[in-house]
Amino acid sequence: MATTAPGTLEEAQVRAMFDRIAGLYDLMNSVMTAGLHHRWRQRAADLAEVPPDGRALDVASGTGDLALELAARMGPAGEVVGTDFSERMLELARAKAAARAQVGASVRFETANALELPYEGGSFDAATVGFGARNFADLGRGLEEMTRVVRHGGRVVVLEITTPTRPPLSYFFELWFDRVVPRLGRLAGDPEAYSYLPRSVRRFPGPRELAEMMWRLGLRQVRYLLTAGGIIALHVGTVAR
Repeated sequence: MATTAPGTLEEAQVRAMFDRIAGLYDLMNSVMTAGLHHRWRQRAADLAEVPPDGRALDVASGTGDLALELAARMGPAGEVVGTDFSERMLELARAKAAARAQVGASVRFETANALELPYEGGSFDAATVGFGARNFADLGRGLEEMTRVVRHGGRVVVLEITTPTRPPLSYFFELWFDRVVPRLGRLAGDPEAYSYLPRSVRRFPGPRELAEMMWRLGLRQVRYLLTAGGIIALHVGTVAR
């Protein structure tokens, strides 16, 4: 049974928080990243390398941006499934999918817990998670589940914020995430959620530690890319079982 990692909120609290901020989520992401989060999701979708007629799973899909990026790279015979435990987030994701141009793969969004994915082993060509892995109550269990549902030779991709260690970027990061982001949260009317964000980033493993964890879970050809001056890490590994 999964246990809550030190410094995290209880699962029910995290779900309630994301239900509460769903309406602000996209706007706050754009403000906090100057709109660059779209480009980072595009790179994550590229790394997944899903075949045109394949199946992809986006875990902790939120309002669906990464799932839709995956679908745009696939053909009409393909399928993307986005999962999240916040039903309010999924409502917004479904609205986005309904409004998009009907190109690429079909997309559907389902309620699911990342630690107990309701899918058969090896049933997807790739699994992705964008800015959601740090919210897993048990990171190892969540990554293990993502690996389980991907076929041999398929890919697992993790897009996440990471903490830079070298100045001057480390100073900027501390200023932005520890001071500016919580203030933005207060202006948005939810200081708790945007105080949680810096804490969740700081307790998340560094790029090398995360790569080692992915290797221990059976992924091979594990590599990571750092962008945005080292604030954003994209990890990818191939299922080798």
